[in-house]
Amino acid sequence: MLEIEIDGKQLAVEDGSTVMDAATQAGVYIPHFCYHKKLSIAASCRMCLVQVEKAPKPLPACATPVTAGMKVWTRSEAAIKAQKGVMEFLLINHPLDCPICDQGGECQLQDIAVGYGGVTSRYQEEKRVVFNKNLGPLVSTDMTRCINCTRCVRFTTEIAGEMELGQAFRGEHAEIMPFIEKTVDSELSGNIIDLCPVGALTSKPFRFSARTWEMSRRRAVSPHDSLGANLIVQTKHDVVMRVLPYENEELNECWLSDKDRFSYEGLNSDERLTTPQIKQGGEWKAVDWQTALEFVANGLAGVARDHGGEAIGALASPHATVEELFLLQKLTRGLGSGNVDFRLRQSDFRADAARAGAPWLGMKVAEVGELNRLLVIGSFLRKDNPLLAQRVRQAARRGLHVSVVGPTADDWLLPVRQRALVAPSAMVDSLGQIVVALAAEKGAEVDALLRDRLPAQAGDEARAIAASLASGRKVAVWLSNLAVQDRRAAELQQLANEIARLCGGRAGVIGEAANSVGGYLAAALPSAGGLDARGMLEQARKAYVVLGAEPDLDFANPALTRAALGTAQLVVALSAFDAESLREVADVMLPVAPFAETSGTFVNCEGRAQSFVAVARPQGDTRPAWKVLRVLGNLLALPGFDYQDSEAVRDEALAGDIATRLDNRVGEIAPFAVVPATCERVTDVPIHFADPLVRRAPALARSRDAAAPVARASAATLAALGVEAGARVRLAQEGGRVDLAIVADDGVAAGCVRVPAAHPATAGLGAMSGAISVERI
Repeated sequence: MLEIEIDGKQLAVEDGSTVMDAATQAGVYIPHFCYHKKLSIAASCRMCLVQVEKAPKPLPACATPVTAGMKVWTRSEAAIKAQKGVMEFLLINHPLDCPICDQGGECQLQDIAVGYGGVTSRYQEEKRVVFNKNLGPLVSTDMTRCINCTRCVRFTTEIAGEMELGQAFRGEHAEIMPFIEKTVDSELSGNIIDLCPVGALTSKPFRFSARTWEMSRRRAVSPHDSLGANLIVQTKHDVVMRVLPYENEELNECWLSDKDRFSYEGLNSDERLTTPQIKQGGEWKAVDWQTALEFVANGLAGVARDHGGEAIGALASPHATVEELFLLQKLTRGLGSGNVDFRLRQSDFRADAARAGAPWLGMKVAEVGELNRLLVIGSFLRKDNPLLAQRVRQAARRGLHVSVVGPTADDWLLPVRQRALVAPSAMVDSLGQIVVALAAEKGAEVDALLRDRLPAQAGDEARAIAASLASGRKVAVWLSNLAVQDRRAAELQQLANEIARLCGGRAGVIGEAANSVGGYLAAALPSAGGLDARGMLEQARKAYVVLGAEPDLDFANPALTRAALGTAQLVVALSAFDAESLREVADVMLPVAPFAETSGTFVNCEGRAQSFVAVARPQGDTRPAWKVLRVLGNLLALPGFDYQDSEAVRDEALAGDIATRLDNRVGEIAPFAVVPATCERVTDVPIHFADPLVRRAPALARSRDAAAPVARASAATLAALGVEAGARVRLAQEGGRVDLAIVADDGVAAGCVRVPAAHPATAGLGAMSGAISVERI
């Protein structure tokens, strides 16, 4: 620690700190533009010039390291003169268009100009004009306003991981621009809007919609991926106008993914379901809530009476709140059925009887930066969880060694030290080889449950991964979406646990959705003798209650789902959207509120419960789903449905210490042999198609990540199939067929074809893993 003095205040700061850090610690404000606590030091704007004792001229506070006994003045005559001089230079070319600038009212340049700007300008020459740049469908540009602070350039390089912006030319000709004919396509691109201290980069969907002082601000939690990013939702006249990050260093820091930031557009979609509807004579008719609820209650009671409670199945989205999932399972069990599940995209449920607790990340999100070895299994990390990937990227810059096992080699914009590129059916064997190599490396015994199932020896890739993990001090092993959705997910989790045990690390599951952990805690799982999500569809039920999911886009096997729901006597859909696939199979549709119009709780991947309240009034006759389920319980005269508010439901669902209910251990399971296939399907869920809300955001639908799907295979696989890159092919799986273009991608394992799910163009296929045939059209 070093003793220094700032504006007469004595304080002790860490060695290596800058004057800006010390001033922040002392509560002293120093004006700045280019400085940002999460970015590297540029010292290009010079707005933070301060007077330092014995220095011949003012120094930039952001780039000046503190020294013992240093004396700094931030408000002295010399400092103020320097700061005002810099401000005059910044304003000489800046346009006087504050009344029409979207940044007006929250502009750093405006604020600082009030304190440091002159009343008139001495600059009489012609001002420069900079042409706008096309950065894509999310970020709007007015580059004449740019002050060349380079925050956006540093963000894309250092945080997003890819240099998508740069500064060209020099002096007054300097410009920020993308590469020629390129746009900014990072899944974190919207953060450059927040970083821009002027109105040069603004939100294209929000452009000219409202002023900041016209909007109400409320805290919320992201309903998308499992990180649980904290949000500020801004509304005007009960319409959500904009979403910004709420800073939380333990989760999202000060960032948001584009999915979290722009999906709010889906709240105002033309496809919103705002009136209860019942299908009569093959036609849909709008009804009041009393009629709809009585229809549902009578229908469910009739099925339970005529066919028994087990004839009813409940299928819920993992994006539903804890309160909704808890009341759904309580309603289902009250009707005498144990058939309830929220894991709609999973296909392997053998671990249910052997699971010690709810699967979770196995560590705090904030601890990711402390890791020095990481093994990720079956992941599209950048798209599955962009903000978690960003933390891994920062850790990799500090020395984290990342190893990967899986069927794809996507560019995560970070160095991958070791990779086993294997087909989905070979992932179990690959992990088994790592266990064998680790046990030999550590001289340890393998768990008796696995001993007879391991391969005889390890290959070179497995030994390299094992050596990397064995040399680590803080090690994590993560299972991601593709691994959890695999046909042998139970074996993969067992082996991940064993790898973590052998190298003294922690095993974890990243989780697909906002409530991938909360669904377990809410007991939205099949009870003893009950059917899981796959079983309910393979053994069709007489009645289904579907909460927040669409049959053709949110299930592991769309064809199987449509077939099962299509033959049911009663299908009740609780949905925020009037989806065509629901209209085809449902008998009644109840309009329930999305996250912005209801209160609830999400439990993120680290087991953190985060509650939120509605930020806008429900549209039309929409009602919160937890209230709809509570009233259904009352109409069916089921006990325990006398809740006054969602907090009471949450307290019952999450009673006790959540930490004691989190456990990734899996006991003995029945083995499952995969039949080898000539060609295997590898399935990803595109980031902007993962849930009903984000699928309906127009700006995201125009982004590169929402491009029409194509099939992908390596050049060797294409040659073996006798298909040329760029050709149209017919993909066939379990009786379903779709036609797509196929492209060469050597990042796909040999003998595999990568085909996205959750998209109308691929909804005609079967399961997300397994054999698939390819033939040229």
